[in-house]
Amino acid sequence: MLIDWFTVGAQVLNFLVLVWLLKRFLYKPILNAIDAREKRIAAELADADTKKAESQKERDEFQAKNKAFDGQRAALMAKVADEAKAERERLLGEAHKEVDELRAKQESSLRSERTRLSVEITRLATGEVFEIARKALADLATVSLEERIGEVFTRRLREMDAKAKASLAGALRTSSEPAVVRSTFDLGTEQRAAIQNALNEDFSAEIHVRFETVPVGICGIEMTVNGQKVAWNIADYLSTLEQKVGAFVDAQSEPAEGAAQPGPVEMPPLRSVA
Repeated sequence: MLIDWFTVGAQVLNFLVLVWLLKRFLYKPILNAIDAREKRIAAELADADTKKAESQKERDEFQAKNKAFDGQRAALMAKVADEAKAERERLLGEAHKEVDELRAKQESSLRSERTRLSVEITRLATGEVFEIARKALADLATVSLEERIGEVFTRRLREMDAKAKASLAGALRTSSEPAVVRSTFDLGTEQRAAIQNALNEDFSAEIHVRFETVPVGICGIEMTVNGQKVAWNIADYLSTLEQKVGAFVDAQSEPAEGAAQPGPVEMPPLRSVA
């Protein structure tokens, strides 16, 4: 078999041309496209890494801000709780204060009402005592209440203890003014004479006396001289009665069993006041 070298040479030349053409127009564009794609992928990966880093940074910042927000919220809640507690205590304090003030007003009103009631009872009792005493004295001794008061004052003036009598005697000796005998009613001539004689006899001297009528107060007689005062009146009875009535009202205002009833009023002695 004969080899056609021309044909072989032509085929080789064709092959070389084909290889050059493939390299020139096929392989090189493909390689360039592959390189470009690799570069693009590398750029995208780098961009993805950058974005991932930024995302991680933003995530860390968000967590930090969230943690700071949680801390601020906790502090704010604690502050609100403290303020609410303080406001609650303030309101409770004001409520307690208002309750105390209301209780004080009620107690004051109760005391005022008790005082008014006691005064009213005393006033009524005074009138009744006077009326009953007048009637009793008129029926039993045929003397008026005023006359009986004068007799009691004169008798008790004579029955003064030594200390009170000495003090009164000193006041009578050193006084440049007459002794003043005041009564809530007009003393009759006999009553004035009896008081004058009692003073003269008890102090062994001529005692100058000026009689005055003071229609204010409760039936009684008092003598003042140089700062000394000797008195006897029904106010002493009523003062004791008022105290007992006040205690009785207090006992009645409390739910206590066996509350004490007002006791009898004892006769007060002749008082000497410096």
